[in-house]
Amino acid sequence: MSTLTLTVANRLAEHALATGHELNAAPLTVAVLDSGGHLISLQRQDGASLLRPHVAIGKAWGAIALGKGSRLLATDAQQRPAFFAALNGLGQGGVVPAPGGVLIRDQQGVVVGAVGISGDASDVDERCAVSAIEASGWVADPGV
Repeated sequence: MSTLTLTVANRLAEHALATGHELNAAPLTVAVLDSGGHLISLQRQDGASLLRPHVAIGKAWGAIALGKGSRLLATDAQQRPAFFAALNGLGQGGVVPAPGGVLIRDQQGVVVGAVGISGDASDVDERCAVSAIEASGWVADPGV
């Protein structure tokens, strides 16, 4: 499996939402992007707030854009705030450096996409993304 299709992306989102339900998470929004940063699937649970889709996409897009999970981006942003301010200027505010943006890698380590989740604490968002990716046979890279 090396292509992230709509069917696979929807399955990832559904699994992430099911994991959120098991964890009793707040309403989540799940974005699945391909390796070029293009949105394939976006699912927003009832009750998820207005900006959650933008945040979920921003977590996944930042991971794709910089080639590392958004947990590592959060650490980088604390250490280099001027760089991330410039980066968000270049990316039109599209990078959200907070855990919950997880790269999807194939078994050879090639990035095939990313899952971004927003709605609960960032650690819970990330846990839901990792669970979905691993359950689908991919390798999850949250940027640890």
